[in-house]
Order: sequence, then structure tokens, then C-alpha cells
Amino acid sequence: MQNVLCGADRILSDPNRLRILRTRRVALLANPTSVTADFEHLIDALIAKNVSLIRLFGPEHGIRGEAQDMISVKNNIDPISKIKTISLYGEKFEQLIPSKEDLKDIDLMIVDLQDIGARYYTYIYTAMFVVEACTKAGIEVWVLDLPNPIANPVEGPTVYKKVTSFVGMLPLPNRHSLTIGEVLHFARLKGRKLEFELITVKNWNRSLYADQHNAPWIMPSPNMPTLDTAIVYPGMCLIEGTNLSEGRGTTRPFEIVGAPYINANYWREELRKLHLPGVRFRLTSFRPTFQKWANQICQGLQIHITDRQVYNSFKVGVALIWTAASCFKAFQWRKKAYEFVNLIPAIDLLFGSDKPRISIENGTSFEQLMTTLHTSNELLEAINAAKHHSYQ
Repeated sequence: MQNVLCGADRILSDPNRLRILRTRRVALLANPTSVTADFEHLIDALIAKNVSLIRLFGPEHGIRGEAQDMISVKNNIDPISKIKTISLYGEKFEQLIPSKEDLKDIDLMIVDLQDIGARYYTYIYTAMFVVEACTKAGIEVWVLDLPNPIANPVEGPTVYKKVTSFVGMLPLPNRHSLTIGEVLHFARLKGRKLEFELITVKNWNRSLYADQHNAPWIMPSPNMPTLDTAIVYPGMCLIEGTNLSEGRGTTRPFEIVGAPYINANYWREELRKLHLPGVRFRLTSFRPTFQKWANQICQGLQIHITDRQVYNSFKVGVALIWTAASCFKAFQWRKKAYEFVNLIPAIDLLFGSDKPRISIENGTSFEQLMTTLHTSNELLEAINAAKHHSYQ
């Protein structure tokens, strides 16, 4: 088990940084994952070190993680620390960005959020917007880095400008292999005006999954309970762009997929023909308690990873959608608004382009489809340029 030291623990154990913190009016962008190696929340740890923490900022799901996905969160008072909290996930896109008033009287902003290595996970964009707003306001920013829990592989294509959204604000692949600090550096390389100091993770390298080092695994959002969930997520989040249930409302979100119209036996047989490595599909039925097909019995499959070194989460997600679209007449794309976007299908936002959807609708073979969904050499070079040398 690798003994890593995350950004939060580094500043708390550094007398020089603590001296600086005690002379500043400090704000913190945080959520439930913002903890020390002792599982103490950074809010409490900073207060215990006599730091003047004057304001909290919370991303999607809120600073304590109570809200479900795409549920707006209001400004309030943190129930535990009693500090004023600014929500950066409201009812409009404009509410994702801190205002001048939100940043008033702040000398130093600390960013401490756990990303899970997928382009759709919105915390990376909230961090980007906060750093960008602070840069514009002349506020110093420290980004406390954390490991990418799903390690090294890069999977999927880029995002095209015409489908930019809050699940794709940057031209990243679906599984990007970067830490949140490296994503911010990637954004800077792509022209975003971001000034920040990155406090890196000591003794971590990107070949390590979250169960191979000592940094705490804290559920980063209500439907991301385990490392297994995070590993399947870069492919299974694509299911959100369809009328298949991605397992929200069950105890195994993103690992379970299905719908009332599914014939699970037939679906599994079609998937087996694709010879996907490192995965088995188990027949199941389930009844979601909320969201898609709430309180209805769904037939479907549970994903069981047998070898995560060869398992390709993105390819499996595409395979599930391609086979469902080919086999079941009741299959449809999601039609409701998705992450503040009304006029573009959710599946296009998730794929980063309308081309995969059109290809599936036109009956393109799975092999042909996957040849169009590779990570380009240009994108790989950009990803490599953003990587911090200490994590190699």
C-alpha cells in the first residue's frame, strides 16, 4: 500500500503555509471528499489551526453532498461549522460561476475537491470557474491536489466546441487520466486565464488505483459510492443520454443498467459477440426508487469487472448503447434538458459530438463506430503536456 501525502495534509503540516493562512481571510471550495488522512474535514482542520475561514463554496451536490444530480442547491449556512456557504450549482448556468460579491473580502481561495477521472464529472469545471474568477479578481489560489482514483488509461474522443456544456467544458477525452490540478493546467494550456499554486500529492504515481494507496476514499457524490463505480463511470455515464436506467435509485448506480422493455438474456448474448475484455455481464432485475423507470421492474445487466487492467469502461458503455439501440425498438435517446442545455441531445453532450449518435441511428457496425471514437494523437499530446512530472 503506497503511503501518499495529499495537498491538504501538506499545507496542514507546513509551518510556513500555516503562518500565511493565519494572516489571510480564507475561503474554501470543498465537498465531502475534502478530508485529511485522518478523515477530518478540511473545514474543521483549518479552524483547529486558527485559520480565519470566512466563506465556503460548494459544487454540484453541495458542500456536504446531500443533493442528487442536477438538483440546484441554495446558498445557506453550513450546518456543522456555521460558516456562510455559497452554492455554485443553481438553476441557471450563470450560477455556476462565483460573482464579485461572492468573492468579496477574500484574500486566499483554497480548492480541495476529489475528481474521479472522467470528463463529465462537474467538479473539475467548478474548480476551473472558481480559479478563473479569483484570477480576474486578483485573489490568490491554492489548489490542493488529490490522486486520480482510476489511474492511468485514457479513453474516448475529445469534445467539439458546438457541444460544449457543463459535462464537457474542456476538450478532454471521456477518461482523462489527470488529477484535478492537472486538469486546471490543461485548461490553462487551452487558453483559460488561471493563476494558481498547485500543492501536489507526494509519493503518488498515476499507475495506482485508489485501493493501492492510503488516501481516504470518500464518496464524492451520492451516486459514486465505491471505486468500482468510478471505474465503470467513464463509459456508463453515457447511459444518462438514453432511456435506459443507469441504476440511479439502486445501491449499485452505474454498475447496473436496464429498462422494463429489455430482454436481458438476448442483450447479454449480443454483448458476448463483441468479445469485450475484462468484464462479465450478469443477468439481473431491479426496481429504481427514483429517476428513470422509478418503482418499475427493469430487466438488465450488472457489470462485473474481472480484469481492470484490460477493461475499457468507455468501450463497454458504447457497446451497451449500440446493442440496446440495435435490439430493442423501445430504446430512445434522452429528450429532456441536460445540464442547463435544452437544444442539444444529452447523448451528444456526453459523447462530445453528434457523430456517434448519427452513426448508431444509421446502423453503423460496432467495429466501425469504435474506429471513430479513438483518442487522437493530438489530444494525447495535450494530455501529456498537462501532466505533472512528479506523478510520472
